[in-house]
Amino acid sequence: MLICLSASHKNSSFEVLERLSVGSGDTAEDILERHPALVGAVIVATCNRFEAYLDLDEPAGASPLTAIHAAIDGVSASTGVTAEVLRGTLDLVHGSSVAEHLFAVTSGLESVVVGEGEIAGQVRRSLEQARLGGTTSPELERLFQRASQTSRGVKNRTGIGAAGRSLVRLALELAESRVTDWGQTRVLLVGTGRYAGASLAALRDLGAEDVRVYSPSGRARKFASSHQITAVAEADFAAESALADLILTCTTADDHVVNAALLRAGLAVTAQTPVGGALPHLPSCPTDAAAEAPRRLIIDLGLPRNVDPDVTELAGVELLDLETIRIHAPLEELNATSDARLIVGRAARKFSAVAEEQSLAPAVVALRSHVFDILDGEILRARGRGDSSEQTEAALRHLAGVLLHTPMVRSRELARAGEQAAYLTGLGALFGIEVQLPAAGSSATVADIGPAAS
Repeated sequence: MLICLSASHKNSSFEVLERLSVGSGDTAEDILERHPALVGAVIVATCNRFEAYLDLDEPAGASPLTAIHAAIDGVSASTGVTAEVLRGTLDLVHGSSVAEHLFAVTSGLESVVVGEGEIAGQVRRSLEQARLGGTTSPELERLFQRASQTSRGVKNRTGIGAAGRSLVRLALELAESRVTDWGQTRVLLVGTGRYAGASLAALRDLGAEDVRVYSPSGRARKFASSHQITAVAEADFAAESALADLILTCTTADDHVVNAALLRAGLAVTAQTPVGGALPHLPSCPTDAAAEAPRRLIIDLGLPRNVDPDVTELAGVELLDLETIRIHAPLEELNATSDARLIVGRAARKFSAVAEEQSLAPAVVALRSHVFDILDGEILRARGRGDSSEQTEAALRHLAGVLLHTPMVRSRELARAGEQAAYLTGLGALFGIEVQLPAAGSSATVADIGPAAS
């Protein structure tokens, strides 16, 4: 059975998402260690989403509650978020509903900005990370590979990819009302990770020409060389931060990279030895004595946060972080979203049909074993009577295969129609083969299932 535990911008606070993201590195291993029937785990952790996709290998009809509680304990252990908070935050999706949920997520239909393109790559990298950690499973592999195929189909066959905007572009659209001339705006890009390239491309589309890059991990020179911009050394970071009209941060650092102390130190340095002169490109604050400093805008796309909120204590500094950007996310593009939902729904039904066919495989195997055991017994009795003809044996085996053909075809037809119960009831009535049906998929809140038994 597939299970998904999901926290997102729709059901969780930014603070909880941030804590889940910070501690997500070892979460898959922590989950699998806590329940023997959990055979696979893939963690998807982005700036607005934390999800644990789990493969539960339990006998048909077994309750998943013990495994779910164990998984919650694993998430709690690795992230520091209490199990009580997680039970009140996480949504539970299981069974056939998991495919439709992941396909929608990967296609950008559940994002803050509907149709944003980054999520597909993030989901793909999540699977790669699970492979490296040895926590994936064949069924999760099939699920995530099909999710990537579906997202490409949505992008190619609907307008949602063009209509949707990334978080980077949405943030810069919000910044446009604060910038008078992008061509004269001095920009400091902090980070060379997943959003850095997209940020630089979006800045250039707006006309920004004076862009510098600083990397807390020391990768600025390489990034700057490949993108034809200026690298900022560690020793110059504070001064460059003070001189920038716009600072855009997108690192994966665990600590604040920009804070009020850094900006104050930079201002002190530039006041003694000006590096780039005055900052005329963003409009000045009102002229009262406490607010004569030039306005500068800081955009924080990091999770965990790259920028300490204390930067707003400095005169003229405005901060746009992910929580603020989320509030301004646009409404869905209804037509494109509707078309995309149809594609996702069809893909999920196809995925589930294959899974349902496979769910009857043990019953089909049991039927084949039952028939061939009878056949082998009859062949042995015939040999005991002196009939050891190879032609007779071949004819009997051919007859058995012919008789099994129709039950095997019907197993696939009934599974696709969702009528596995009819097939299994027939096997029980005719041959005494008893198999329980797996539970159907659904969505719920983890809180609905109640606390773990003591």
